[in-house]
Amino acid sequence: MLKAILFDLDDTLIDWSHFEHNWQKIEAVHLEKLYAHLCATIHSFSDQKSFTTAYTQRTRNAWSSARDTLNAPHLGKILVETSVALGLPEDALDEKDLLTAYEWGAVEGTYPFPDVIPGLTMLREQGLRFGIVTNAFQPMWIRDIELQEHGLFDFFPECRFSAADVGRLKPDHAIFKAALDCLDLPPEEVLFIGDNPTADVAGAQSAGMQAVLRVKTPIRPMISGLIVPDAAINSFDELPTALDTLYPGWNQ
Repeated sequence: MLKAILFDLDDTLIDWSHFEHNWQKIEAVHLEKLYAHLCATIHSFSDQKSFTTAYTQRTRNAWSSARDTLNAPHLGKILVETSVALGLPEDALDEKDLLTAYEWGAVEGTYPFPDVIPGLTMLREQGLRFGIVTNAFQPMWIRDIELQEHGLFDFFPECRFSAADVGRLKPDHAIFKAALDCLDLPPEEVLFIGDNPTADVAGAQSAGMQAVLRVKTPIRPMISGLIVPDAAINSFDELPTALDTLYPGWNQ
C-alpha cells in the first residue's frame, strides 16, 4: 500500500528551465554580503575578489571529488574553510551565522512547475505523506527559504533532506534511508519521483522503492539501458494513472 511519496526538488518540483542568469554572478552577490558581514563582525581580511576566488575553487574541488566518492559538499563548511584559509580565526566563525549572512533565497527565474501545487494538493487529499530528498549542497534549512517563497513548504512539514545534511549524494542509499527512517515507513510503502535516471531512479530502486521518472520535456520518454523507471510521467497530471498501475487501489 502506498503511504508516502518522496520527491527530488530541482527540476522535479521547482522548474529551473527559465533560469537565464550567470550562476557565478548570482552567487557573487551572496558572497559579497557574507564578506561584508565578516569584515564588520570580525575584522577586515584579504579582499572580496580573493575571497570569491578561493570559495569558487574550493566549491569546484568539492564537487569534482563528489563525482567519484559521492561525499556531499556542504556550503557552510566550504564558507568556514574559505574564511580560515584567508586568515580569519576558526574559533570566531559560526557556520550557521555565515549561512545566514549569505542570505540565500529563491533564485530569480525559478518557479514551481504549474502542475506541482495542484498535484500535491490532490495527493495530500488522498492521505499521502510527502518528503524531499535533494542533492543540494546547502543544508535543508537554507532550501526551506525557497520552499516558503514558492508556496511549497506546507506540503512537507516533517521530512526534508539535502545531501549536505546526510553527507552523501544520491544515488547512495544513505540519503534515501534517512528519509524512510524519518517517515518510519518501509520502502515498499514509499514512492520516489525525480528527474535524474541515475541519482533518482536507480538510487531509489536500490533503496527498495519504486521510482517514477519525471521527464522534463513534454515528449514520450525513450527509456533504454540498465536504468528503467517503474513509470515515467511528463506532468503530475499523469501521476494518478501511473499510481493505478503501481499501487492498485492507492486512492481508496
